[in-house]
Amino acid sequence: MLTSLRKAGCLARAASAGQRRFLSIHEYQSVNLLNSYGIPTPKSIAAKTPEEAFEAAKQFSSTGCVIKAQVLAGGRGKGHFDNGLQGGVHVVQNPEQAKDYASKMIGAKLITKQTGAAGRICNAVMLAERRDPSHEYYVAVLNDRNIGGPVLVASAQGGMNIEEVAAKDPKAIITTPIDFDNGLSKAEALDLAKRLGFKSEGAQNEAADIFIRLYKIFKDKDATQIEINPLGETSDGHVLCMDAKVGFDDNAEFRQKDIFALRDISQEEPSEVEAQKYGLNFIKLDGNIGCLVNGAGLAMATMDVLALHGGNPANFLDVGGGATPETVKKAFEILVSDPKVKSIFINIFGGIMRCDYIAEGVINAAKELSLKVPLIVRLKGTKEPEAKEMIRQSGLKIIPFDDLDEAAQNAVKLAV
Repeated sequence: MLTSLRKAGCLARAASAGQRRFLSIHEYQSVNLLNSYGIPTPKSIAAKTPEEAFEAAKQFSSTGCVIKAQVLAGGRGKGHFDNGLQGGVHVVQNPEQAKDYASKMIGAKLITKQTGAAGRICNAVMLAERRDPSHEYYVAVLNDRNIGGPVLVASAQGGMNIEEVAAKDPKAIITTPIDFDNGLSKAEALDLAKRLGFKSEGAQNEAADIFIRLYKIFKDKDATQIEINPLGETSDGHVLCMDAKVGFDDNAEFRQKDIFALRDISQEEPSEVEAQKYGLNFIKLDGNIGCLVNGAGLAMATMDVLALHGGNPANFLDVGGGATPETVKKAFEILVSDPKVKSIFINIFGGIMRCDYIAEGVINAAKELSLKVPLIVRLKGTKEPEAKEMIRQSGLKIIPFDDLDEAAQNAVKLAV
């Protein structure tokens, strides 16, 4: 039970932090962005059909190439497809092999440690020229709350899980604060390149220029994180960004239309995409108790108390303070569309939110959808008496409670 409680608490906090969607883009899109700022990468071409992959591979006949599944998840190389193909990253010897790999990747779901068992659909692949680095580094630009601004995080131990590196050898991680307005100076960037161990003067200068330009992208495009792993130093003394992951702040969508036009909703949970259209903060989880709550804090507490009583939430859903009966009805529809949901727990504290609005939306949805799963409702606050009277007169099998623990216990019991 303790493990379950900790898990639910963690999920709730993650959900609260994730009420805003932080856009991620595919690797081939990130590479195009890097190139537009003059940052060197291996030459690459995206392909959305096996035939396009075949033609792309022809252009790398002199160097050979690597084919990478374009799925928004880490651990692609160690993942596997639902059709049996092992690995989302492969070295390609010829165009025919590129076409064969692409035919097995495109349209299939790649399952990695980050996707969960369901995996994510692969709609494109990227073919990149093969450049074997003599040494791999790690570099990222992100915001650091402790410092109160952007930082550049770097390590000479790239090409691997940076969390493991940090855990085993914290001194291997170099964190450099960045002046928000002015960015990194050339002197600061060169000093970092030397500390990381870039060998030649030319490589040090190339690395320094990359550090400076990465921050420019970070600031110009309202990024939340830019991660390059690995940053490779080639045997001929050049420095290339050989993989890239970039995330962007949702709050900046209004001024980053070109970036947000790259959003690939096929990589997102459909119910979350649908909820977002109605201004609902919804994150799908793996449990069987549907939750409809107003306020992120109450939603977190609701998930934790369900776990405390042995239950497993099916979602995080905060309808917010401005919900209407129509948006509540939509939220309810999203909950009941999940076949895993065996009971629904509605927990509302009416401050700004009116309890009668919640009741109206729930009653309308329950009637329209011919609800079969048990519905537990706890309403407190603004328009509470009116809401309870509406429920009594609805004729529906809605189980009311005033006590949170009692309501949660019954939601868990009825979900079995």
